[in-house]
Amino acid sequence: MTQTEPKTALGSVDQATFTQAMMDATQDVPLGLVDHEGAAAGQRFSVYRNNVAVSLTEAMHSAFPVIAKLLGKENMDGLSGLFLRAHPPSSPLMMFYGVEFPAFLEGMQQLSHLGYLGDVARLELALRHAYHAADAAPIDPMLLAGQSEQALLDSRITLAPALHLIRSPWPMHSIWRFSTEAGAAKPKAGAEAVLITRPEFDPIPQVVSPADAAWIEALMQGDSIGEALDQARTIDSTFDLSSPLTLLLQAGAITGLESKG
Repeated sequence: MTQTEPKTALGSVDQATFTQAMMDATQDVPLGLVDHEGAAAGQRFSVYRNNVAVSLTEAMHSAFPVIAKLLGKENMDGLSGLFLRAHPPSSPLMMFYGVEFPAFLEGMQQLSHLGYLGDVARLELALRHAYHAADAAPIDPMLLAGQSEQALLDSRITLAPALHLIRSPWPMHSIWRFSTEAGAAKPKAGAEAVLITRPEFDPIPQVVSPADAAWIEALMQGDSIGEALDQARTIDSTFDLSSPLTLLLQAGAITGLESKG
């Protein structure tokens, strides 16, 4: 947004009124608004307001390309306008814009027949946040190999900031993949848990089993490896942590190990 913001006469327009009018094209230009020459800034304000709306609509298309593809450009443009009025930006950093969008979609009665939209948006949002997450050096896998079995079970793991886990009753990853990859299989009904890691520069989403998801989620909440193992085995009594542990190590997602005592 490069357009210069209209100047307001000192004390004539409060910030809340200005912001509310800026985010809602149905509202009148605030009374008392003037430009840098002291003239009424109605036309200038309208141009600036339009530029803001266009920029934020484009930002929503960029942030949620799969949602935009599923709904179509016209519908996405309309939703972006509604979202903008309900949730104006709280940060100048556009990478954070749209955090409320998944819940916003779920609250739209007109979209209730597309129940998967909220979780697909959460997946897109998590991918964006993973991309912008801080770097963190992974641990040397030999630190784990050197632990006794009990010491390993008693240990707690620190996970990379880029790691995200999303669980959904919908096939959100399959829908996302079908919309982004040529030749991807058509989604089939069913729940999916998606782990997002960033081993290099770009985030990688992958479907994990319900037990794997339970184990990783418990680690994210601060449980020890053994406590997380117990959580996973309430879902799958045959759960073996070697596979998801290897997955996290290969993805560079483990950044610290805290041994008991």
